[in-house]
Amino acid sequence: MGFGDLLEQVGSTGRFQIVHVSLLCLPVMLMASHNLLQNFAANVPRHYCNSHENLTQSRLSPEEKLLITVPLDQDGKPVRCRRYTEPQWHLLAVNGTLEPEQYDYGSDLDADLQECPDGWFYDMTDRSSTIISEWDLVCDTRSLIQMAQTIYMGGVLLGAAVFGCLSDRYGRRYLLIISYLLMAVSGTCAALSPSLPLFCLSRFGCGMALSGIALNSFSLIVEWIPTNVRTIVGTITGYCYTVGQLLLTLIAYKIRDWRWLTLAVSLPFYVFFLYSWWFHESARWLVLRNKPEQGIKNLQSVARFNGRREEGEKIDNTMLQESMKKELSGSQGSYSVLDLFRTTTMRNMTLCLMAVWLSTSFAYYGLAMDLQKFGVDIYLIQVIFGAVDIPAKVIITVSMSVLGRRPSQCGALIIAGISILCNLLVPHDKQTIRTCLACLGKGCLAASFNCCYLYSGELYPTVIRQNGMGCVSMMARVGAMIAPMVLLTGDYIPWLPGFIYGGAPILCGVAAMFLPETLGSPLPDTIQDVEDRGAGKSPIKAAKEAKILKDTKANLLKVAA
Repeated sequence: MGFGDLLEQVGSTGRFQIVHVSLLCLPVMLMASHNLLQNFAANVPRHYCNSHENLTQSRLSPEEKLLITVPLDQDGKPVRCRRYTEPQWHLLAVNGTLEPEQYDYGSDLDADLQECPDGWFYDMTDRSSTIISEWDLVCDTRSLIQMAQTIYMGGVLLGAAVFGCLSDRYGRRYLLIISYLLMAVSGTCAALSPSLPLFCLSRFGCGMALSGIALNSFSLIVEWIPTNVRTIVGTITGYCYTVGQLLLTLIAYKIRDWRWLTLAVSLPFYVFFLYSWWFHESARWLVLRNKPEQGIKNLQSVARFNGRREEGEKIDNTMLQESMKKELSGSQGSYSVLDLFRTTTMRNMTLCLMAVWLSTSFAYYGLAMDLQKFGVDIYLIQVIFGAVDIPAKVIITVSMSVLGRRPSQCGALIIAGISILCNLLVPHDKQTIRTCLACLGKGCLAASFNCCYLYSGELYPTVIRQNGMGCVSMMARVGAMIAPMVLLTGDYIPWLPGFIYGGAPILCGVAAMFLPETLGSPLPDTIQDVEDRGAGKSPIKAAKEAKILKDTKANLLKVAA
């Protein structure tokens, strides 16, 4: 008998689990909104230099002012970051006498040009305001766009380290409550930021909060549900993120101002903060942290909520100690991140998971944060990229339940990498094919995320699960931080970002083959459980062998007496 039996006694899939999982999943929807917020808040509008000051009072039309102020590139489009030193009045006559096909586009680029001393004109057709138009993050300062996203992901990275360690020490519930409040306050501050540095600082706080919410929500979900429904509940949680992507598109379509948009996806976290005080701390964690009284209290509360008051009242300290004897014997002492690398099985498992998480996040955000390159309406492409997750997660759910976690994880990464690499061979004018391949890659990466969250939670033992999840999640954030920077290499070698985004998942998909399978296995509670599994013993088998050995010794003593 173990904790799973106690959970079954108080109701493992009753009303409590339904309400608990539902309330934990609601904030996950808006996590997607914060992760992908920059697609809309930092949408780069069509822009070019403002006209010369002496043209302000002229009677020329905007098109004529543009013609004599900004040269055209080889494709006949206004150059974004340069203008003529002086207005080119002769072009008005040329424009009136030459047909468009006779004009030599790019010929005037040899004229005296200058940067944009009078600022830029922005075509705000899609958005009424973005951080780009507000703080002129174009031309020489365009790299600051990627820096803002990198700083946000830096917050997610730090949050994974901080909240992963603290929640194993102080509990999932309290850290989740703090994370909700941090997200609400940081998001509000970001919406009200008067400058780019303050905006980046606030977004850094949002990133930290997002890690705390993701890690602790998942742990509270998985530690209150039985083994047989972990796959479907993990999939439901993943679908909440998918719905969040579609929800962001709807909100962004209705709210075109970046400040109000940021505020709209941040204010609900005040509500989440208020109702999160109802959440029950993981009874499994409480018992393993030498707080059996509180663990019993929580189990009895769940039993009452599920209509099993009498069964809950039967649970006392003696039953708890007897049921979780093995788990308690293996959980003595303190644990740190070093324990993830101390033993052979834990070390190999952690290194493989780090590679899986890094490559998944790296390629995912490399695709998801650069939607404008596909030449499709920003709202449409966001809907497509969100909707593709629906069939992808159905397929990965079936695959995880039938084939197992390991082949599903490997297959999702390798197929994603191949589809991204294939996109390099498609001409840029074939936008439909390029978009389809990108959607296939993004869907596989979303499926990989869905798989690795559940897979990692099943691989790590309870005593160090949050440290493990925090560690591998940190690698995901490292990948997300690097992804925007890799996009900048495209200015020098156009095919290089796609090659890197596609190669990384393939290599790490191969690394995932060395992970153990967890399909149908109970959650390990101790590091010894993981070592037993690595040696070919399941936790259940090891427990049975220990019991048989104990009974055999007792019988021998009786015979000897």
